[in-house]
Amino acid sequence: MTAGRKGLAQPGRWVVKIGSALLTNDGQGLDQNAIAGWVDQLVELTRRGVEVILVSSGSVAEGMTRLGWSERPREIYRLQAAAAVGQMGLVQAYEANFRRHGMHTAQVLLTHDDMSNRKRYLNARSTLRTLIEMGVVAVVNENDTVVTSEIRFGDNDTLGALVANAVEADALILLTDQNGLYTADPRNNPDAELITEAMAGEERLDAMAGGGGKLGRGGMATKVRAAKLAARSGAVTVIASGREPDVLLKLHSAEQVGTLLLPEREPMAARKQWIAGHLQARGTLVLDAGAVKALVEGGKSLLPAGVRSVSGDFSRGEMVIMMDESGRVIARGLANYGAVDADKIIGRPSSVIEEQLGFMGEEELVHRDNLILA
Repeated sequence: MTAGRKGLAQPGRWVVKIGSALLTNDGQGLDQNAIAGWVDQLVELTRRGVEVILVSSGSVAEGMTRLGWSERPREIYRLQAAAAVGQMGLVQAYEANFRRHGMHTAQVLLTHDDMSNRKRYLNARSTLRTLIEMGVVAVVNENDTVVTSEIRFGDNDTLGALVANAVEADALILLTDQNGLYTADPRNNPDAELITEAMAGEERLDAMAGGGGKLGRGGMATKVRAAKLAARSGAVTVIASGREPDVLLKLHSAEQVGTLLLPEREPMAARKQWIAGHLQARGTLVLDAGAVKALVEGGKSLLPAGVRSVSGDFSRGEMVIMMDESGRVIARGLANYGAVDADKIIGRPSSVIEEQLGFMGEEELVHRDNLILA
């Protein structure tokens, strides 16, 4: 067992993605027995201390089955119609099965624009984290009924990786109809060998990955790409067969199942690089001595009460620089409020935010999870 697999045996936060071929038994309609089995495993994981977010494909494939279509259409409007029909059955299946265990579920539909727009990204992130705190299992899918070809994720593997980034997941589990990533396509090459472990960024993995099937948009290529995306926030990725009995529980027991793809950096270092390297600062917050101490020594979030002044023209979700009163840069982070609203609440306790703004967002001006020290 490697340190990566040992890490899977600990309590943590997993994003689990289940592909279309699995959910629909290769296009024969929703596999209710299989869904019940995966839900049983997910519930057991929560009992073991794992926080779970489920990313589910299958809406288009289920819609195709309900509509009697044998081939996936190319027209975007027909795909959207199939997704709208299929999403009904998909949500009903998950809700009924989680309800057997007395657990609540929530449907979360996202588009690429939601995750690239910093304001919507923070909104989605806050919602997902709140659902986790409430013990509700979020069932995430791409919002196929409204997306266009320009803003589609292209596959739910990528969506799973972006969700893993957003919620700082420890692991991204990609369940597929293959045992993992092979050195070649095992369906037509008997000499293909299963890769049990590799670094997510290894270039050789791209050459080994193949294309997608007729039902889903994903394939091994998208799974390798998703692993690279997940690694940027420090998450490990496992590609494994969803048809393996108790596959999720075996992974949590650190058994040698599937392909484990490891990040090159520890989670904190990876997240720091992501925040620092992908965004430009749009404003500045000047902090008092107490706020500086809370950030530097206490590892705390930045509250409005500790801010002396605001400058710049930034929106919610954009990067701001935090400095002390002498001009020394203390930290960088993503603001929970835009410049106009931030200026109205600085120097005041969080308890008066709603009174000052007419609404209540977050208590923090910059949350510690979205903040890196200089």
